[in-house]
Amino acid sequence: MKQQEVVKLSIEELNEQLVENKKKYGELKMAHAVSPLENPIQIKAVRKSIARIMTELNKRDNN
Repeated sequence: MKQQEVVKLSIEELNEQLVENKKKYGELKMAHAVSPLENPIQIKAVRKSIARIMTELNKRDNN
């Protein structure tokens, strides 16, 4: 998820996306531990997406 997309979402949508991405990240980590993923860069992309969402939520809390 790109930063431009994150900025357009409401706080409720951001929280939903955060929960979904954290769940997906856990599943990818577990799958990669059991047997290597075909595309391990997915893990990095999901982690960055989580960081973008958390950054936007923190930014909105400060304002």
